[in-house]
Amino acid sequence: MPSVEPGDPVPEIVLPRDGGGMLDLATLRGRKVVLFFYPRDDTTSCTREAVEFSHRLAEFEAAGATVVGISKDGVKQHDRFRDKHGLRVLLLSDAAGDVCEQFGLWVEKSMYGRRYMGIERATFLIDAAGVVRTVWPKVRVPGHVEAVLAATRALD
Repeated sequence: MPSVEPGDPVPEIVLPRDGGGMLDLATLRGRKVVLFFYPRDDTTSCTREAVEFSHRLAEFEAAGATVVGISKDGVKQHDRFRDKHGLRVLLLSDAAGDVCEQFGLWVEKSMYGRRYMGIERATFLIDAAGVVRTVWPKVRVPGHVEAVLAATRALD
């Protein structure tokens, strides 16, 4: 379960972004932010999620929101992922995993009986004042972007 919950101020996030440079989430105050954490670039579910957010980006922007994805992949990997799939959302690199840890999303996972550490897929809707309003833990991709968009539109 994520350690950042509705009602919490969003933790400070300053990370390198796709295309170069840094993004300080505090610079987005005054806008809603959809912050989605995903395990890895160019895997089936992660690609589908990022593509769906990108396809609906104009609708998120019309609702006053910026959409930001975070994984541990490096900036160059994010650039390849963005270019390959025509992604339009911002992609941040948490290579050290500090932000994932801060949000409680660096967790033990299991696949085919093998245990390993990885990012738990989760999405956070942050209001214009920088307060987390909705959290979707352990996200399943089908229907997720639509649910986030509806919550974003409803948030004033």
